[in-house]
Amino acid sequence: MYEPLVLFYVGVVLFLNGLWMLERIGDREIVLINALVGFLFLGVAFRHAFGSDADATSVHAATLSLMFAFTYLWVAYNVNMGCDGRGLGWFSLMVALTAEWESIRLWAMAGADPWLLWGAFSWTAWALLWLFFFFLQVMKWPLTRATGWMAVTQGLVTGWLPALLMLRP
Repeated sequence: MYEPLVLFYVGVVLFLNGLWMLERIGDREIVLINALVGFLFLGVAFRHAFGSDADATSVHAATLSLMFAFTYLWVAYNVNMGCDGRGLGWFSLMVALTAEWESIRLWAMAGADPWLLWGAFSWTAWALLWLFFFFLQVMKWPLTRATGWMAVTQGLVTGWLPALLMLRP
């Protein structure tokens, strides 16, 4: 139900965060989109986890949604407060491992279903992106440009474009 909505904004925020990492957007501007999308994901996750129809599947969706929400809110916080990002980097490692687990689960059940294949591919891509955030923020590897381009590309391919294909009145 919420998939096109959240995917659209995953695409937008990843694209813009990539441009920010490539120094095409300033620090003060990137805070707003990360905060807005973080709070959007927070609302969707709470609806899934605590709605009257909550079940194991919706709690699973909420858990995954909160990984995105906390990442975007933490980016906004770090930029606003001038933090060095190590805490977010360690969080990103845990999220990368969780995202890879989700991708393995989806690859195992995808068969020939195009949307499950796309989901498995997307979770693999997101796991890699979160892993790069760990490398950047904790290990201090010089991967800013590569990570920026990865975020731009993933924003378009795993979020924005699929959401456009799903959105219909």
